[in-house]
Amino acid sequence: MYATYLWVKSFHLLFVIAWMGGVFYLPRILVNLAEAGEQPEVRVRLLLMGRRLYRFGHHMFGLAALLGLVLWLGHRVVDGFPTMVGSPAGWLHAKLLLVALMLAHYIMGGRWLKGLENGRALPSSRALRLFNELPVLALLIVVWLVLAKPF
Repeated sequence: MYATYLWVKSFHLLFVIAWMGGVFYLPRILVNLAEAGEQPEVRVRLLLMGRRLYRFGHHMFGLAALLGLVLWLGHRVVDGFPTMVGSPAGWLHAKLLLVALMLAHYIMGGRWLKGLENGRALPSSRALRLFNELPVLALLIVVWLVLAKPF
């Protein structure tokens, strides 16, 4: 049973890493769009890349979340399935809050992308660059919470 747990955990991490790639790169595409000016061929290519990345990221997030639920609650369904959540589990609640905030961040980037396709303006490239850095800090705290389990 422990081998199954390790496979589930490995795939969870794989999908989290794939999703985080999208979380980091979608704002970068938005920065490039904000700075592309009136170059239609560049804008079309960046919009296509952004749409595909956004869709890919949602799939990766869904798979990561599903496997995260298995890791969290699998011991309640499958007898002998290990769990990494003991008592107290305050660290897990903090981690899930940060993941929810990163998902909201990702969705906001997707809304800006869709708004751009509908003729709305993007925030400034400087604001988008700042927007691009926020998930790095959130991910650092998530990793620390998972490893240290401080509370």
